[in-house]
Amino acid sequence: MYIPADRLDNFREWGEIATTAMTDFPWEAGDIRAKLAAEPIEDLRVDFEDGYGVRPDDQEDEAVRRAAKVLRAGPVPPFLGIRIKSLEAATRRRALRTLDLFLDSYQDTVEITLPKVSGPDQVTAMVTLCEKLEKAYGLAAGTLTFEIQIELPSAILAADGTATVARLITAADGRCTGLHYGTYDYSAAAGIAAAYQSMEHPAADYAKAVMQAAAAQTGVRLSDGSTNILPVGTAEEVRSAWALHYRLVRRSLERGFYQGWDLHPAQLPTRYAATYAFFRDGRTAAVDRLHRYLSRQESGIADEPATARALAAYLLRGLDCGALTDAGLPRDDLLRLI
Repeated sequence: MYIPADRLDNFREWGEIATTAMTDFPWEAGDIRAKLAAEPIEDLRVDFEDGYGVRPDDQEDEAVRRAAKVLRAGPVPPFLGIRIKSLEAATRRRALRTLDLFLDSYQDTVEITLPKVSGPDQVTAMVTLCEKLEKAYGLAAGTLTFEIQIELPSAILAADGTATVARLITAADGRCTGLHYGTYDYSAAAGIAAAYQSMEHPAADYAKAVMQAAAAQTGVRLSDGSTNILPVGTAEEVRSAWALHYRLVRRSLERGFYQGWDLHPAQLPTRYAATYAFFRDGRTAAVDRLHRYLSRQESGIADEPATARALAAYLLRGLDCGALTDAGLPRDDLLRLI
């Protein structure tokens, strides 16, 4: 979830807000309600960029201190970070000030999300910044890591035809932990009319395919973008937004993007419903194929070792996210296959 810094106070109530939406627009799903009660937000980014906007320095300074105080009050989600402003010239000073002040106020490390990256130079600068902050705060080298948001076509394809995103990962010198696709900034920069900006536009699919190829086998995680069609308003509007969000989340999962980001509490139910369904729908077939592969049984599918690894990874993801309680094979056996 991306939550603007000045709206962070009630983030611990998002599970309750999401459950209320399920009650108001009747949707009975006990497992989803249980998830919302136990751990509604798994990964939180406190947003000081687009969601927060441009404010006078004293206001943003106060928002940084306030956000740090809210988070220190605990509990916090298992994964936590902040999105600073871009390192473009117009916002660079404010980005550095916010990050430094947050680390000083929160007194712990968090994931950093770097938006609107246009080329490797910004990533190199971010590495230098992390090194200097580690020294200033007495942190071990390599402690500070960051995610790169892909929101500009120049971050995918350079003027000379090279895949910029691969160069971004290299420039990060091991500090890049993730690539986040930014649906609307990327679409707008690519000249797509507002009515057609979507996670499933062909331009989005192309960008994400290049991201996926660049990140493959590097350990860098991928996150699909968000949809700005929120489940609010009339019953018809809420159900329509839920149906769209569910379909888009499922579509991302089918294409190998196991994370996405959301903007509203009422998107949590469809995020988890789509994720659970994705793993439950494919469990039986995956277990059967894996058993056949391991026992060397002949079947209509000629699976290879790489496919067996993918099947094992799929079942492990299903276990780890809570969709599955039984993966058909012991966890240790699945881990040995990867």
